[in-house]
Amino acid sequence: MMDLLIVEDERSLADDIKAYLDGPGTRCTIAGTVREALDHILDKPFDCVVLDLTLPDGNGLEVLRALKGMGRTDGVVIVSAKDALDDRIEGLRIGADDYIVKPFHLAELAVRVQATVRRAHFAGHDRLQFDELEIDLPAQTASVHGVPVPLTPTEFRLLRLLTASRDRVLPRGVIAEHLGGLDDDRAQELIYAHMKNLKRKLAEAGCADRIRTVHGIGYRFNTQA
Repeated sequence: MMDLLIVEDERSLADDIKAYLDGPGTRCTIAGTVREALDHILDKPFDCVVLDLTLPDGNGLEVLRALKGMGRTDGVVIVSAKDALDDRIEGLRIGADDYIVKPFHLAELAVRVQATVRRAHFAGHDRLQFDELEIDLPAQTASVHGVPVPLTPTEFRLLRLLTASRDRVLPRGVIAEHLGGLDDDRAQELIYAHMKNLKRKLAEAGCADRIRTVHGIGYRFNTQA
């Protein structure tokens, strides 16, 4: 079971994050203030803390400092406003793992949380297994039935991005950002081409059809074939 703590005072946003991240094997807890967050982290450790910096009773950095002062290794993804650069820098200096700027895609937040948890749990030795498909994240390789699949760096990035948001729709906008912030017209064309090649190579290697197009929105990687 992966335990996540969402520290966010905007209840509608907190509920949206919880609804998106919650699922089989994941349990989300919400805290709306620094005090509530401190109570939760004193109660138990979390795999990752999604930490808003602007809270009604103080700065979210207080929660981060408390975690580090306790010697805890909970992953921390900072959520901040665009103009909170100094706080983001301070958060990373104290020991946060990553940050994301509001407004953001929930799919991108999910990717960052998954990456943070992987780094904490596997320390660079992470392998993902989906029946016949195995993905070695540190080596940036994929194999089907033990046979390597010749993916380009971009194709592997797409596969890693899809599996990090597995069983959820990954919007094209998030994919475009990970391909270098392409404009909409060019992004749609390139995403389609790379995704087509990725699906073809996996199919030729004997992999089940797991990557599905969600028309008008994006793509989804199904853990179950």
